[in-house]
Amino acid sequence: MKNKYLITSVGTALGIFLALPVYSKITLPDCISDNMVLQQQSETPLWGTATAGKRVAVVTSWDSRTYTAVADAHGKWAVNVETPQAGGPYSISISDGKKRVLTNVLIGEVWICSGQSNMAMPLAGWGQVTDYEQEIAAADYPEIRLLHVKETTAAAPRDEAATEHNGWQVCSPATISEFSSVGYFFGRHLNQQLHVPIGLINTSWGGTIAEAWTSGESLAAMPDFKAAVQEVGAPAQLPDDNPNRPTVLYNAMIHPLTPYAVQGAIWYQGESNADRAEQYKILFPLMIRDWRRAWGRDLPFYFVQLANFMERKAEPQESHWAALREAQLQTLQLNNTGMAVAIDIGDEKDIHPKNKQEVGRRLALAAEANTYNKRIAFSGPVYTGYKIENDKIHVYFKHAGTGLATSDGKAPAGFAIAGPDKKFYWATAVVEKDRIVVSSPHVAFPVAVRYAWADNPACNLCNDAQLPASPFRTDSW
Repeated sequence: MKNKYLITSVGTALGIFLALPVYSKITLPDCISDNMVLQQQSETPLWGTATAGKRVAVVTSWDSRTYTAVADAHGKWAVNVETPQAGGPYSISISDGKKRVLTNVLIGEVWICSGQSNMAMPLAGWGQVTDYEQEIAAADYPEIRLLHVKETTAAAPRDEAATEHNGWQVCSPATISEFSSVGYFFGRHLNQQLHVPIGLINTSWGGTIAEAWTSGESLAAMPDFKAAVQEVGAPAQLPDDNPNRPTVLYNAMIHPLTPYAVQGAIWYQGESNADRAEQYKILFPLMIRDWRRAWGRDLPFYFVQLANFMERKAEPQESHWAALREAQLQTLQLNNTGMAVAIDIGDEKDIHPKNKQEVGRRLALAAEANTYNKRIAFSGPVYTGYKIENDKIHVYFKHAGTGLATSDGKAPAGFAIAGPDKKFYWATAVVEKDRIVVSSPHVAFPVAVRYAWADNPACNLCNDAQLPASPFRTDSW
């Protein structure tokens, strides 16, 4: 009888316990933590979970203002807080009766850093950028904050992204070594020039394709990807950590960040799409517009054109990498974009060139000029048109500065011209202020010109700011 009574009592108690409401403390996504940077002078979302029906109060120390929200049936809540001009540190109190305080919060400029391995490449570790030991030792920038998203895939959009170190870190020699080197050098330049806190969100994965970073909703509009998107999202889809499937990186590593207020994005990718340049001409602008739709604003978007790589060829010939660079160049037709040319700082034998300092600086120049309205040179010469005169072709450029130049003081190299037979020959090139005049004794009637059209071209055209010209061609052969 005693044992029977005990069993009955335990069962009754368990039933009463299960009938009681379940209370949960406030939880926040990793991107909302101590040490974070919030975008200045904006309505910045803060969000998390709490007990369903609970009133959540958020108090910001910069203005002592209280914002309130009620957790919905799933426990989700969100508020938009108004941020002031850059400054800090501040604190944010979040309470549903039990207070949680976020400390060492800065207000400044927040940038997404994304792409494949050349964006993921850390200062140390497998990256070991130029002078990495000295760079790490000097990385004492408390106004730069770092958020590193873990490499994760998902078949459907997720609400939360997992991060290294469970949130934001203060930039220091102890925290910078495994962070994106391009992202860091970009952020360092902006911090030095703008004198405001900089938040950097590194969400990148080596060897990945652009369609993996694009939402299924947008990709479905491209016939090339419609079936693959449906396959990834099918209910019977088994878990798969392969990152090179459409949408899976957007779902896991971009979508969870889209509520977070950011100023813009920088991007270094294209190597894994280099054999599909014609498709990339549509896919890459589609991805940019997709991100802008997700963030609900015309996000400034600055990207790196592929660097020179592989064995140098003696004669002009076709190149997948040159064609991909052309697709990137054409993406500048999309508003509020900019491109850092890297055709002069690559490595014949290493797809991961070590001079990430200059890559980050060139991206930052584009942001300085176009986002922050600084009157500076931010682009090398960009082809605008040509005119044929007898046996010569005159090629015209914008962003020529006070006049075209060469990086080594020698005659322009890397130009080739072709006649009606479509066979290209190396050309003699002469600088005439903002144009180049090219000719070849092998081509009596030139009809097309190309510059730096190769995997790893010998080329030297730049402007007076020593920013390199983008490769281009006038033909569509």
